Amino acid sequence: MAKKEFNQCSFCGRSEKEVNMLISGLSADICDTCAEQAYQIVKESLESKHKSSLGIDRAKLPDPIKIKEYLDGYIIGQDNAKRYLAVAVYNHYKRILQEKSDDIEIEKSNIILVGPTGTGKTLLARTIAKMLHVPFAIVDATVLTEAGYVGEDIESILTRLLQASDYDVAAAERGIVFIDEIDKIARKSDNPSITRDVSGEGVQQGLLKLLEGSIVNVPPQGGRKHPDQKMIAVDTKNILFVCGGAFDGIERKIAQRLNTKVVGYASSMKNVDIDRENLLQYVAPQDLKSFGLIPEIIGRLPILTYLDALDKNALRRILTEPKNSIIKQYIKLFKMDDVELSFDLEVYEYIVDKAIEYKLGARGLRSIVESIMMDAMFTIPSEKPATLHITKEYAKEQLEKSQLVKLRNSQ
Repeated sequence: MAKKEFNQCSFCGRSEKEVNMLISGLSADICDTCAEQAYQIVKESLESKHKSSLGIDRAKLPDPIKIKEYLDGYIIGQDNAKRYLAVAVYNHYKRILQEKSDDIEIEKSNIILVGPTGTGKTLLARTIAKMLHVPFAIVDATVLTEAGYVGEDIESILTRLLQASDYDVAAAERGIVFIDEIDKIARKSDNPSITRDVSGEGVQQGLLKLLEGSIVNVPPQGGRKHPDQKMIAVDTKNILFVCGGAFDGIERKIAQRLNTKVVGYASSMKNVDIDRENLLQYVAPQDLKSFGLIPEIIGRLPILTYLDALDKNALRRILTEPKNSIIKQYIKLFKMDDVELSFDLEVYEYIVDKAIEYKLGARGLRSIVESIMMDAMFTIPSEKPATLHITKEYAKEQLEKSQLVKLRNSQ
């Protein structure tokens, strides 16, 4: 066999004279062109893996205006909260996708939403997670306690997120966690006590490391019932935390702050333009501190926004306008039984009036519609009429004999 006169690339077969550079290894050679192609293949593979774990890439990341337009399709009103949330989420994922080209590190901006019950705090967070195709978990803060006490450990928050991402740690580390009822872990009293506040200030202290960003050992099946399980390390620095709470009574704290008397004529004139009917729009971090949140946790929730209480017009629009509105859901339910469902416009007004009377917020709309439609949903699948039209008289009759009205009248 003749000896090779020149070395050649083991990949493309070109000789040393036909390429700019030939890199020799122990048992193979590669030319500069094939090395460059190999680099591009590896780079694209790593980028693809990164994108799949995140669910989005920089080019496809929607801007704040598009995020708000998407939210408008599902949530009525709350423009202020939508704008804050859209900007925060957009900047958060830009931060994750940034290229490490300098020493400037963009810090995470967690969010806290303040608003009455039934105004859409949970729906806002869930809708954004749906849009971005990232793991999303809802956690109720009321069940959390310090480690060693009856209740759930702080780490159970990340257990829910891992379960939502099918235990894909890379995906979970870029997800969104909504901590509901954050106001229920407020400090019980400013006065020192001989007893530990294990479900209040103790939980707030435990949440600090999660919100700030640290590596946490998470029990994949929950910590207390399976003590021998192997822990999973989760880095929380790229997890966006959205906290929500009704903060019932915080208006009094806001009013006290706004009415604080200071020396000087000009200072007293600042109170003239205050809207007394909607004090929540003036909420500030010091009001959260007065309510019972510790300063450390307020500092880790730098974006503070509020949600407006729902008036009659907003409830009326919520009933019919969103893509997944309550009325549209019931029309689809009956359509699956080949029944065309329709309503008088007076029925919508009646439902909204009752929701305001019961002070149930947007959640109350579904309870009322469910009570009105219960008898029809029980008999229609068997009778299968072609159409079903709901009048105000029928709605009133059904609601008056429902348990909802009986409970209301017994109060």
